[in-house]
Amino acid sequence: MPKEEMEFFDVEKIAWKPLGQTPGYQNVTGVYEKILSIDKDTGSYTRMLKFEPGVETSETLQHDFWEEVFILKGGLIDKAKQQTFAEGMYACRPPGMKHGPYSSPIGCITLETRYYR
Repeated sequence: MPKEEMEFFDVEKIAWKPLGQTPGYQNVTGVYEKILSIDKDTGSYTRMLKFEPGVETSETLQHDFWEEVFILKGGLIDKAKQQTFAEGMYACRPPGMKHGPYSSPIGCITLETRYYR
């Protein structure tokens, strides 16, 4: 089933859920997501991702889907690239693009869309 039709709604009504053992975030605490919409047939979805202040990840991420990310609040440091990404910045990552690991000294909230071709 494709993503369902939704009119504007208050995303604060969706609870933050810990990522747990999501690939790339195993054994990392302080990272949470809110799934806003999902296509259960393809696995494509839109979510918000929250890093609590002080979070550090240790894995480089690489996946088989397109990923678009907009930083809504705070910032991230890509430890491999030694670059800081701040509120208002955007990324478009094709399948296979390496990114991370990350640290977030001040915390961060992103809006992400993931999709397959």
